[in-house]
Amino acid sequence: MNPLEQEIKTIIIEALALEDVAPDDIDPAAPLFGEGLGLDSIDALELGIAIKKKYNVNLSAEDKENRKHFYSVRTLAEFVAAHTS
Repeated sequence: MNPLEQEIKTIIIEALALEDVAPDDIDPAAPLFGEGLGLDSIDALELGIAIKKKYNVNLSAEDKENRKHFYSVRTLAEFVAAHTS
């Protein structure tokens, strides 16, 4: 298990107050939005703020790549790893 993916799962749960979800319940490859975890645009904003605070990565609302980066826990972990190394 990738430690960064585990950490991001915990951030998602805490930032979005997902009380009935455990980190192991979240498939790292499953979509975060829509049919996957079922997050919405407000959740995306809150998650973006939490990721920015935790990892000090720059996220721009105008960045067309955000949808790709926030697709799943795995893609988000890859984005964070690439911008914090």
